[in-house]
Amino acid sequence: MFWALFVVGHDCGHGSFSKSKWLNNLIGHLSHAPILVPFHGWRISHRTHHANTGSLDTDESWYPVSESKYNQMPWYEKLGRFYLMLFAYPIYLFRRSPDRVGSHFMPSSPIFRPSEKWDVLTSTASLIVMVGFLGALTYQFGWLFLLKFYLVPYVIFVMWLDLVTFLHHTEPDIPWYRGDDWYFLKGALSTIDRDYGIINPIHHDIGTHVAHHIFSTMPHYHLKEATEAIKPVLGDYYRKSSEPIWKSFIRSYWDCHFVSDTGSKVYYESPNSRSSTQVK
Repeated sequence: MFWALFVVGHDCGHGSFSKSKWLNNLIGHLSHAPILVPFHGWRISHRTHHANTGSLDTDESWYPVSESKYNQMPWYEKLGRFYLMLFAYPIYLFRRSPDRVGSHFMPSSPIFRPSEKWDVLTSTASLIVMVGFLGALTYQFGWLFLLKFYLVPYVIFVMWLDLVTFLHHTEPDIPWYRGDDWYFLKGALSTIDRDYGIINPIHHDIGTHVAHHIFSTMPHYHLKEATEAIKPVLGDYYRKSSEPIWKSFIRSYWDCHFVSDTGSKVYYESPNSRSSTQVK
C-alpha cells in the first residue's frame, strides 16, 4: 500500500496524473504525506535526477562516487552507502548523497530555487502534521500499534524503494559520463529495465524504467506499451535484465562501489576488482 501511494505521488510529481497542476499537487500531497515523503521537496530533486540522469557531475540519485572520494570516506559512511543502502532513503531526504549538500525539508537548500520556497514549506508542514497524527495514534493506542501498523510497513517500503532505485541505475556495464560527453538521451539510456515477476502489476510496472526516463511525463499505465514501441528503435541501446532480482542485487552490491577519477565515460568498479587488476 505504501508503495502504491508513492507511485501515485510519483506520477503527480511528473505532472502525468492530471493535466491540472493544482490537482497533481493535491493528490501528490495526499499520497506522499502519509508515507513521510515531502512531495514538493522530492518532486524538485527528482526533476533534477531526470534532467541529469547518468551525469557524474549533476545527477541526484544513486550516482557513483569517484575512487578517491571512496578512499577518503570514513568507515561509517561506507557502511551506510554501500552495505546498509536499503535504509538510505530517509537519510537522503535529510542530507542528500555524498558531494551534494542540502535537505529536502528546507527552502534554503541548494536543491531549490528561491521561487520554490513556499512549495517546500507546504510539503514540510504536511509532514509535520502527519508526524503529529502518528504521535496522537501512539498516545491513544500505544507503541505496539504504531510498530505493527505503521513502522514495519514503512521500513519495508523504504527498503523496496531503495532496492528498485538502486537496481535501475546500478549495473557494472551501465556507463556514466562526465562533462561534455554527457547529454540527455545518453543519460536516459543509462538505466536498465528489470523484471519483478508477479510483483510487476502490484507496483505499477515500474520495471519499465528506460521508457520512463525518455518520456518522464508519461503515466505509468502506458509504460509497457511505450517500451514495446521503443525496443526496435533503440536496438542495442535498450537494456533489460531478466535475471532474478536477488541475483542482480547481489552482483551490483559487490561489484559497484566507485568509478575512476578520470575519463569522460566510466563504469562502476569495486575494491575487489581493482585489487585483481593490480595483481595481474
